[in-house]
Amino acid sequence: MPQTLLPFQYEKDPTRSKFTALGGLPLFLDLMTGLGVVTSLRRNLACKSDMNGWSVSDVVLALILVNLAGGECVEDLDRLNADVGFGQLMDLANRAGYSRQQRRALKRKLAKLKLRKLPSKSAAFRKLEKFHDPQQEQEKARRREQARESGKGKSYIQKPNGMLKGLLAVLRHLVAAVQQRSRQTTATLDQDATLVETLKAEALRCYKGYKAYQPLNTYWAEQGLVVHTEFRDGNVPAGFEQLRVLREALENLPEGVEKVYLRSDTAGYQQELLKYCAEGKNEQFGVIEFAVGVDVCDEFKKAVAEVEEDAWLPLKKQVGGEWVDTGQEWAEVCYVPNWAGYKKNGPRYRYLATREPLRQLELPGVEQEQRELPFPTMEFGQGDEKRKYKVFGVVTNRDLAGDEVIGWLRKRCGYSEQVHAVMKEDLGGGRMPSGKFGVNAAWWQVMVLALNLSEVMKRLVLGAGWTTKRLKALRFRLIHIGARVVEKGRRLWIRLSRGEAALELLTRARERIRQLAEAPG
Repeated sequence: MPQTLLPFQYEKDPTRSKFTALGGLPLFLDLMTGLGVVTSLRRNLACKSDMNGWSVSDVVLALILVNLAGGECVEDLDRLNADVGFGQLMDLANRAGYSRQQRRALKRKLAKLKLRKLPSKSAAFRKLEKFHDPQQEQEKARRREQARESGKGKSYIQKPNGMLKGLLAVLRHLVAAVQQRSRQTTATLDQDATLVETLKAEALRCYKGYKAYQPLNTYWAEQGLVVHTEFRDGNVPAGFEQLRVLREALENLPEGVEKVYLRSDTAGYQQELLKYCAEGKNEQFGVIEFAVGVDVCDEFKKAVAEVEEDAWLPLKKQVGGEWVDTGQEWAEVCYVPNWAGYKKNGPRYRYLATREPLRQLELPGVEQEQRELPFPTMEFGQGDEKRKYKVFGVVTNRDLAGDEVIGWLRKRCGYSEQVHAVMKEDLGGGRMPSGKFGVNAAWWQVMVLALNLSEVMKRLVLGAGWTTKRLKALRFRLIHIGARVVEKGRRLWIRLSRGEAALELLTRARERIRQLAEAPG
């Protein structure tokens, strides 16, 4: 077939030359090996049938790389398999983390697989089935049927089986390995749920009306890592059993953390959660200072209405070293709900409110319709000066000035909520591979491991100038580098097609990874 316009032609390379478009992706294999992640995968996901075909850990390792390379589904494994050059490098990673006897068995297994160095999509789906628990699905169906019959129901969270617990153990290992090499004594935990829309028939509808899953994530701001994630059905409220999730996240924090802070939106406005933090019920960390969004109920609105007009102060934020007016105001609110009744030696709960005038004027005759807004509003002022404001609340046990507490809480939007965008847009978290809950939970946890590895690469390996870059920049400048893989002297050589700049970047990164691997554990 003639290929017109510009004078060039496409054709298939009959030599199957070992060229790769992923010359920088082996850095992540190096990083996972140096931090012990590959060994942790082998240990925590071990099965008796591992030597009879592709192991579960082989599949998880390959899917992590699919996410990092830009793939969004299990089927994209076939794209990696088609990259012959990268397959040679993957052959080395497949041997990592095994004993000598296991490596011999693996060599025989790979010989049967001929040219393929990564699992196929069909093999991957078969192994992902091990993360699914049919009994949990049956229990969920039974509870839903009871709820329909009684008219009352309670959200049900499927418990992870042994394989999913193994993935969580790998996540704990990665977090601990990073902490050993970049010690942080403070952990600011941002808890937030995110909706993952799906068309799977087995998915349940979320509070917005569409079918979705709603994982709850706990993000460690200082390290830039997700320390805990719980995959949930879409009908489970974001704040359901949030205290239990917080406890599990605290158990995942590695040695060296001395002080913990918590930030959450209104889903975290729960009596048991706030009391647990304020009363210091955690044996290891004691009092956990927090700032949590408040449900703007009628009682809270009444307390806000009683605030004197001159008590409202301008709320500013720092931009580029300068303080800029946000157009909002804040004030302390004298509000004590029944559960937080005053005790002589009990914790103090401070309530703050922010207000912002609505910019859009109401049109005559449609005032009632315009009051149906997706955020709480109140009217302030008298007579002709009366104006409508958006109103939000915050509860905290911190002793900082009110505007500092509000600014600190809002940093959560700049970190954890941005992470959700990366999960669902830059990585494969926005597309579920199956109608089976356990398979999707495994895919989500694999994506979280890829996310954390990309953050470690930016923060600990590449360093300054990279920490704020999105994954698309990382792929463009580091991962998708054309190279030819050559076997010489029983070693593999990666010959770059770009030039000195890319070679210097990769060489410097490998040296830094070697230093991290040699750091005392």
